Amino acid sequence: MIIGLIGFGKVNQNLFKLIKANDIDFITSLEDRSDKTCENIKKSGIQVLDTFEEVAIKSDILFCATSPKTALDIAQKYGKHCRGTYLDLNNISPETTLKISEYVEDFVDGAIIGKIDSENPILYISGQSCHKLMFLNEFIDTRKISDSVGDAAILKMLRSTYTKTLSALLIESQKLAKKHDLEDEFFDVLSLTEGDEFKGKSLSRIENTLSNSKRKSEELEEIISYFKNEDLTMVKAALKKLSQ
Repeated sequence: MIIGLIGFGKVNQNLFKLIKANDIDFITSLEDRSDKTCENIKKSGIQVLDTFEEVAIKSDILFCATSPKTALDIAQKYGKHCRGTYLDLNNISPETTLKISEYVEDFVDGAIIGKIDSENPILYISGQSCHKLMFLNEFIDTRKISDSVGDAAILKMLRSTYTKTLSALLIESQKLAKKHDLEDEFFDVLSLTEGDEFKGKSLSRIENTLSNSKRKSEELEEIISYFKNEDLTMVKAALKKLSQ
């Protein structure tokens, strides 16, 4: 089996590390990738082809993990060449997943839940071809939601409305605590109700949010666009905070 990777950020890097079997080979391309990504690909030892069109043609399964704003363009350019199953792992709206399915014949919508570079993330998938990906359960906890493309995307968005809004609030609260020289005490009092691991997890969440604020802002924009008729007061405030 050949698994093709479009994008070699934390998601695909971790999947490449976790999915190991003698009968599975990975391929990707350096086409239009940044210098940092090209360096990471070369260090990984993954087989490199000249173009992503070649990658799509030769893959039994094609993982796309780039960014929400490029997901549809990638599907339009390369999804039509995919002879196997196309798995999109970007934080995109259900509307975008349905548009992707117009260009990709064998499409599955995916969501990585948990820290994307951890050893035990959970992969949620939806779509009629989910059964073709259940073998991944040997390497990563893989759970089918339904046969409907878009359900995994909705689940991702619902989770993001909570996690990213909470992250924005943590950033603001930590800043205030620092200003008053009470950062340690701030986390101590919250740990009394939130648990002993709260401080470490909060600081990790803050660091991750600040270092990936552009991507997380794109994800919030997708949420606001999709749930445009709902009350999203807190989500909109989080987007404003992350955009500063």
